Amino acid sequence: MDSGWQYRIVSVIGAMTLAFAGVAIANDPLIQSGYALLPVIGHLPFDPAVGGEFVIEASVTASVLTVVMSPLFKPRPWRILDIVSQTLRRVSIAVLALATIGYFDFTYRLPRATLIVVSGFLFVSIPIWFVLIRRRPQTADERTVIIGDDASTMAAVLRDIENPVIGYIAPPLVDTVSPDHTVQSLTSRADGGVPRELSSLPSLGGLSRVDDTLVEYDVGTAVLAFSQSDRKEFFGALDACYEHGVAAKVHRGHADAVLTHGDIDSILVDIDLEPWDWQDYILKRTFDILFAATGLCVLSPVCVMIALAIKLDSPGPILYHQARTAALGDTFHVAKFRTMIPDAEADTGAQLSAEDADEVDTRVTRVGHILRATHLDEIPQLWAILTGEMSVVGPRPERPELDQSMEKDADFWRRRWFVKPGLTGLAQINEITGFDPDKKLRYDITYIRRQSFWFDLKIITRQLWMVGTDVIRILW
Repeated sequence: MDSGWQYRIVSVIGAMTLAFAGVAIANDPLIQSGYALLPVIGHLPFDPAVGGEFVIEASVTASVLTVVMSPLFKPRPWRILDIVSQTLRRVSIAVLALATIGYFDFTYRLPRATLIVVSGFLFVSIPIWFVLIRRRPQTADERTVIIGDDASTMAAVLRDIENPVIGYIAPPLVDTVSPDHTVQSLTSRADGGVPRELSSLPSLGGLSRVDDTLVEYDVGTAVLAFSQSDRKEFFGALDACYEHGVAAKVHRGHADAVLTHGDIDSILVDIDLEPWDWQDYILKRTFDILFAATGLCVLSPVCVMIALAIKLDSPGPILYHQARTAALGDTFHVAKFRTMIPDAEADTGAQLSAEDADEVDTRVTRVGHILRATHLDEIPQLWAILTGEMSVVGPRPERPELDQSMEKDADFWRRRWFVKPGLTGLAQINEITGFDPDKKLRYDITYIRRQSFWFDLKIITRQLWMVGTDVIRILW
């Protein structure tokens, strides 16, 4: 497909047509005669839909399937196995949604026999359809651009690109402009040097026009050459590539464990990291809200008892607030139940608690020891989840001062900032603390690469089990 809109239209029409075809096949008189021979549905009552009833059944099926399949309507270059696995996953969700609708006694529900036949048809036809229309990875004659924000990085990447590069997309990195005030070519850098490789390469526009430029120049491949890949500009360019079916690549010299995986055998490697699609994002955010709201309500009596215990144990406030690092390097404030004496860091400054290394921290109060051991001091952070500053699952946010210290011990520490921080994470359920930043980073990177709603549920289940075990151990 040469046009992203053509792909969208064709993919939507195809999915809806197959949905209508599935319902029509399920209600065909010739198919009905064979139902009794099938052990799965032969015993189910069947009343074929006709006229308006058929239209309603087919319309509901097509509507549900279209909504669920919408993330696949973007013309991203797909490998066959990837598109098959994605379509099967989406069809499964659509079938569950239709079954849920059928559970209620609505007049437009799908009969169970019809749903079974339609589901089988869609499980076969939808993957085949998307394989046939998929946008294949470009060949050697593809139109390639460089997208970046640093002249040196872009020049280094350009030297190793074999395909012809039609231009670059970057912020105003240049001093020289044409009479009509548009940038013509990269002729200077902030340090005064002139990257020879880029001096004759035309500028196609700034980062604010990435979407328009990719479409205008019919770009097939974009090589991202940012000085740092943990910034919003990088993800903005990556999202634009996915939106318009452009293959996003990085130079292997600028690749790391977050962006790519497996053996790197070529100069340019595919980026194996993409944002959650909107359905997964909505599911994750809905779960975060329900989890936080339920937790705050159910644990409110516990919070009252904790507040009284803190007040009786030592002078000072019940809660304390700290700045933490959010996604992409931003900061936000969290509240926790106070577990240390007041002004515990007045002399030492921000530092990790010795208890994280299984040692004694004299700054921790008696009640604080219990709260830390049972993780009950974290309860107020449910409010940050409710307001959207944190998620239930994600890399644990560190204090900005500690982040700077840990960066010295773990390369690519900022890669943890690719996603929203969480109350718990893969590192936490494996009992990895900030005293081992390199190992903590590896667990966080593993989560970022594997993140999904179902993976979140596994982590949450494991964390709740560990908290319950700790509470029982302390009480006994």
